[in-house]
Parts: sequence; C-alpha cells; structure tokens
Amino acid sequence: MRSSNSIPALVFVVVFGVGLGLAYSPQARLDDATSVTILASAFVIAAILSASIKIANQWERAIVLRLGRFLSMRGPGLFFLIPVVDTIAYWIDIRVITSSFKTEKTLTRDTVPVDVDAVLFWKVVDPKKAALDVADYQSAINWAAQTALRDVIGKTVLADMLEGRERISDDLRKIIDERTEPWGVNVISVEIKDVLIPPGLEDAMSMQAQAERERQARVILGDSERQIAEKFAEAAKSYADDPTALHLRAMNMLYEGLKENATIVLVPSTAVDTMQLGGLAGITAMATQLRKSPGPNKDHGQPAAEQEGDTPAEGL
Repeated sequence: MRSSNSIPALVFVVVFGVGLGLAYSPQARLDDATSVTILASAFVIAAILSASIKIANQWERAIVLRLGRFLSMRGPGLFFLIPVVDTIAYWIDIRVITSSFKTEKTLTRDTVPVDVDAVLFWKVVDPKKAALDVADYQSAINWAAQTALRDVIGKTVLADMLEGRERISDDLRKIIDERTEPWGVNVISVEIKDVLIPPGLEDAMSMQAQAERERQARVILGDSERQIAEKFAEAAKSYADDPTALHLRAMNMLYEGLKENATIVLVPSTAVDTMQLGGLAGITAMATQLRKSPGPNKDHGQPAAEQEGDTPAEGL
C-alpha cells in the first residue's frame, strides 16, 4: 500500500482559506453574490491545485498517461499533472522485493513426491515495461517462479535436490530471469528454504544413513586395529634383537603398575625369572638389608630376634 501525502490537502486548505477570507473580509464590503463567486472560485482553484500536485518517494516511479497514451515516467520528488487529462496508471516500487512461492506434491525424476518452499529476490529495472507490457507484473512473476520450480524438480533426482540446493537455486534464477526480462524485471537470486519428503521415505533414508555411519565406524575400527598390530610387530622386532631393551621395558611396566598407592600386582614366576628378581642378586640384596637391621638390645644384652623367641639366622 502506498502512503498518502498531506501536501495536496494542505494546499487545498490554504487556497480555500484565502478565498474564504477575501469573500467575507470586513474591509472588502462585498455583496453576497460576489462573495459566493469568490468562494466558489477559490474552491475550484484549490481543488485543481491539490489534484495537480503529486509527490513520489525516492523508491517510487509514476507512470503518467495523457488521454490514455503513455506520456512520461515521473519521480522521485514533486511533479505536476493536468487534472482529468493526465492520469497515473501505476506507482512502481523499484526496491528489492521478496516473494515466497512453493510447489506441493511435485514428482522428481525418480518419482518421489516432494513439497518445496523457495524465496525469490527481484526488482524492477524498467518501470515502463513493467507497467505497459504485462497486466500484473507481481502476479506474473510469482506464477513464472512457481512453474520454473516445478520444471526443475521434474528434471532432478531427490538425492541431487537434497545435496545440491545451490545448483538448483542458480538454475532457477536463470530460468526465471529469462522469463521476466521482457517485463523489465531483474531476478537477483532464488533461495530454496525447505524440501519436504513423505514421512515413510524420510524414515527409510534415516535408517540408511545410520547403517552407513555404522559401516564407516567398523571400517575405521578395523583399520585402527591393523595399525596397532603393525606397531606391535615393529616393537617385537626391536625387542628380539635387544634383550636389554626388553628387560628394561618389563621393569618399567612393573613400576607403572606398582607406583599407585595400595596396588597389588600379581606377577607370574616366569616373568620374575626373566627379570632376574629371584636370582642370586636379589637374594644378596635381601641379605644385605637384613644385616643392616638394629643390633642387640642394650638392656638385656641379647639380639632382638632372641628376645622374641626366634632362632637367629645362621647365615644365608
């Protein structure tokens, strides 16, 4: 809706007010017939001036016809018309306009019914063509966009439609722009908002996607196991050629298991033999530690072991 302008009404009030003041001014001392004539003339002049004055906004263009023929395109700003002779056929908005359109139950190339919602961004670049070459350019653009969308959907499979929205939008823009160019309209862009498919097919596609993700997860897990096995094989080769490294690795593993508090680790006897924890060196270390234990009790003159009733060790 075009907003009305208050300037023509203001001109009418001012001119008619001046005529009213002249007709009934005490200084003029006019008779009644003259006053009525002046008042009627002021009313006519005010009506003609208010009807002649037109103002177009910055984004508007007025298509002026004189006796039914195209005269000119006026605006923006103030301009004048000849009442009755000149008429404004259309007020054209040259700003970017958005139009939403959709298609329902349209079959794709693989016979899947879909509902597609889209938005069209367009603007009038030639107001004369938009006013004279098509009866209702806005309605014509909407119908052209809807039919073009149906054509594109019918030539596209569902998978391409869901994955390649940008390509479909670009194709739509080109098709609609070719159809609306003779009307003085330029299509800026077309955006696909949503693609609705039947619920049953949506569930099937969801199950398919889930199965595909599970397959990929299993493939990745198997590849990880293969890489781990390869690394273990490389490590085994290194330890096979260097027994000292294997011994150090075993000691480090035992240390990692024992460094936490209140931790008990059960080590097989074969592993102890391999790390030489129960050999002569280990027994010697234990005997040395025993010799460093506290000496005889000073109060009784006997060793601590004898006070407890145990037999002292004779030797190792």
